Amino acid sequence: MTDAAMVLPDAEWRHRDGLAGLIAALGDTSRFVGGAVRDGLLGLPVSDIDMATRLLPEQVIERLETAGIKAVPTGIAHGTITAVTAGGTVEITTLRRDVATDGRHAKVAYTDDWHEDAARRDFTINALSADPGTGRVFDSFGGIADLHAGVVRFIGAPLQRIAEDHLRILRFFRFHARFGRGAPDAAAYTACAERANDLMALSRERIADEMLKLLASAAPVAAIELMLGGGILKPVLPEIENASGLGRLIQREKEFGFAGDPIRRLAALIGPRSDVAAEIALRLRLSKAKAQRLVTACTLYAAQPVKALAYRIGLESAIDQLLIGEAATSDFRALGKWQKPALPISGGALILRGIASGPEVSRTLAVVEERWIVAGFPTGTEFHAIVEDVLLSRANPART
Repeated sequence: MTDAAMVLPDAEWRHRDGLAGLIAALGDTSRFVGGAVRDGLLGLPVSDIDMATRLLPEQVIERLETAGIKAVPTGIAHGTITAVTAGGTVEITTLRRDVATDGRHAKVAYTDDWHEDAARRDFTINALSADPGTGRVFDSFGGIADLHAGVVRFIGAPLQRIAEDHLRILRFFRFHARFGRGAPDAAAYTACAERANDLMALSRERIADEMLKLLASAAPVAAIELMLGGGILKPVLPEIENASGLGRLIQREKEFGFAGDPIRRLAALIGPRSDVAAEIALRLRLSKAKAQRLVTACTLYAAQPVKALAYRIGLESAIDQLLIGEAATSDFRALGKWQKPALPISGGALILRGIASGPEVSRTLAVVEERWIVAGFPTGTEFHAIVEDVLLSRANPART
């Protein structure tokens, strides 16, 4: 590895408003850590900045307040203080070492040893740190070489690291999807397959969060196929059997210029099985909005004009249906900047036309609305003709 590769490239994020003042307040006690260093070395955009420090949390707060920087004890129990700067927040965590782990939680103690702190992280590419002033990168476990080789590798023995935190199984595949190239690290993959049942001990919220992050990555298909091949998903998502629908969806997202959406992609993995989608949404404890969207995306609807579909199930869900299905370019053009129109008549107007107040108004309004949708949402005289015809039919049920 050349000297140049051991220095964090200069980038816009390193000059974020307020960051220089924060660095000055912390002095030589702190480094950039985690994703900022990893992504910075690859020249990728950096949004979240994390720092580690030898200072204790109360010392961090004292230094920030002295420098006029707002300090929020967002994770004080774990040694994390959030600094609020003009350019955004920065999380600052005191160096730690693991004292005890149970697969779900870790009991930690503070340390002043950078190597100890790096050793408790999951993968070599996540254990990098950098001097915020000089940009010098510190690499205790060969993370830079792995990063450039496209290898996601556990620090230490994979089985031990998984025993410490079972979520690392899913994190392995998420990071492989983003940074891996070619076959996965053999020892890591074997360990994940052997310990897949450990996932059942995790909270469903943690599983859902990690799975959706994986599905939101640019190219998750290969990682999902590895998980299916190794039986990784079977303990928590046995209904998912192949990734062909996901691969087809991602191609269509690219074709039509849509960002990858994790709920839509999960629906593509499930397929047109709304009952299964409902079960999975409940199991993963998705929010009501996400659950409804997932079930809708996995529901088969009768063939109809795309605007009618969008009106009935919502524009977002209609797009999900079109992308997962076999829509043509013209279907997306038809939606364009389409906004859901308002039905040009109210229940009050129907009462004025002689419809008795109560359930009959709702029933008549529903008939008018359905006729209006089928006709393509007309206005003016064409809509008034629909209303007149419905009213005449209601007044004379024998009329066909």
